[in-house]
Amino acid sequence: MEPILELVDVKKSYGDFAAVAGVSMAVPPGSIFGLLGPNGAGKTTTIRMIMDIIAPDAGEVRFFGHPRTEKDLGRIGYLPEERGLYRKMTVVDQLLFLAEIRGLPGRDALPEIERWLERFELASWGKKKVEELSKGMQQKVQLIGTVLHKPDILILDEPFSGLDPLNQEMFREFLVESRRQGKSVLFSTHGMELAEKMCDHICLISHGRAVLTGELAAIKRRLSGNSFRLVADGDLARLAAVPGVEQVLAQERSAKLLLAPDADGAAVLRQIVQFADVREFRSEEPELEEIFIKAVRDAA
Repeated sequence: MEPILELVDVKKSYGDFAAVAGVSMAVPPGSIFGLLGPNGAGKTTTIRMIMDIIAPDAGEVRFFGHPRTEKDLGRIGYLPEERGLYRKMTVVDQLLFLAEIRGLPGRDALPEIERWLERFELASWGKKKVEELSKGMQQKVQLIGTVLHKPDILILDEPFSGLDPLNQEMFREFLVESRRQGKSVLFSTHGMELAEKMCDHICLISHGRAVLTGELAAIKRRLSGNSFRLVADGDLARLAAVPGVEQVLAQERSAKLLLAPDADGAAVLRQIVQFADVREFRSEEPELEEIFIKAVRDAA
């Protein structure tokens, strides 16, 4: 199936600094795609190149099976990291303005605006000025403005930043519903817990390079033979020094271990029982946080 969005080795430098040093990825139709990476990895620069805010130095951005055109941008709902709203406008006037600059006449937009304000529990705030709203409410207004023109793909830069848990869940439910309706969603984040709950596909960027990309379930299957859950009493701080152990995520009396690709689980266990009373040692699907930490470390 043709990707709805594809990047082919896009790059962007500022002087001697390579903000994006080579990113290729493909967003399938009807999917939630996570653009992941630590702060400063190049996620926002990548999104700005997708949106033609800045031009790549090399590579290509493709939408709907062809090189990006101006017309394609009208089929995108874009939520930037900077939540730019006119603070003195009322909420409804702000949304009417956002609708009109996306080509949706006010007479058509107003019923949609009222519906979305109700959906996001803002119906009683429509005549209030934006500056009277909390930060979370303002993010809801920005998201409504992103979807009024019924885009085919949503591109959201750190959409969950600064939201309380209730609003995070509301945003998450909306994005999952968008996928059920056949839309594609691309969002950037460095928060692995939300990404793991939502994403079908990921691209992990570190130091401006895509170091891991593809279907999340397939990536987990590929690594599952090297991921183990350990429950034990003893000096678990020694786990990191055991030959064959690449990564340890320790908790109280338990740990997730990621072994080297050529490591033997039984041999690792024989080392561990020399200093710990092992109650459980079993293969377990790796969590996205484990995958993230290992990929970033390997790329360093």
